[in-house]
Amino acid sequence: MSGISTGGASRDGYGKGLLRLAEDSRVVVLEADLGKSTKSHHFREKFPDRTVSLGIAEQNMMIVAAGMASSGKIPYASTFAIFTERAFEQIRNGIARAGLNVHICGSHGGIHTGSDGSSAQSIEDLGIYRTIPNMTVIHPCDDLSAEELTVLTKDLNTPSYMRTVRNKVPRIYTPDDAKKLKIGKGSLIREGSDTAIIACGIMVGIAHEASKILQADGIFASVVDMHTIKPLDNELLRELAEICGCFVTAEDHSIIGGLGSAVSEWASEEFPLPIEKIGVKDRFGESGESNELLEQMDMMEDNIVQAVKKVLRRKKMQS
Repeated sequence: MSGISTGGASRDGYGKGLLRLAEDSRVVVLEADLGKSTKSHHFREKFPDRTVSLGIAEQNMMIVAAGMASSGKIPYASTFAIFTERAFEQIRNGIARAGLNVHICGSHGGIHTGSDGSSAQSIEDLGIYRTIPNMTVIHPCDDLSAEELTVLTKDLNTPSYMRTVRNKVPRIYTPDDAKKLKIGKGSLIREGSDTAIIACGIMVGIAHEASKILQADGIFASVVDMHTIKPLDNELLRELAEICGCFVTAEDHSIIGGLGSAVSEWASEEFPLPIEKIGVKDRFGESGESNELLEQMDMMEDNIVQAVKKVLRRKKMQS
């Protein structure tokens, strides 16, 4: 990687990805009254005849998407992450159980949403969709990766859920680097042999900054953008486990059910090793500025640094 630069929000990348997908006439876009927020409105403005606006009716939107997919279309249905949860039954039974090629985008996920408050901060969506058989679950870290991963979903031939965020974050990838991404394959952002920080979404940039602080203390940490939560990149996890011997996970999501849980499940079955989890503890969010909330939830760079030092002590005790 060539380093972090100023970028945009992952929801912007989703919107750009939809425009690139428009060359396939089978692609259609469904909205639930939030096209400007999810950025699907760019597709609607250019292709109104391939966009269906269903109003505030998320459950109906998912069933309409299922019907369109069963008729040969490739639907992209988007709303806020918290509102996709209203349609869980329709997604499970109408889309996933039938194995339909429907792609769902939940925007404004996590506490990084900030001032919208706890009722709008979905901290459980990744865990919810991980439980559905054959559902691919993706959480990009910046606008460029969101764009490329959106484009790649079209050829999955199975349903997917992608979480995007509202706020702009530092860009992790260059355009050329982003084009190398593959669904189901984690991306090694920084190499180190002492531990591996496995992150997703906005926490990738924070983990990268934490690794710089650690290096100044003589601790060298690998940083991984595990943008695909399901299927998890088991091969990369094993390689890092053998080199590093311990992990720290970092996510803007509950530590129950998300990336930390997925990595811990893998480790318990394949390669037992010490793991520390950074994320939202067993609680709801609240209103506040994004960084204010991250600090309150112990999800900043210093918290990752302390988690790394703790997991290294645990590794030493086991050696």
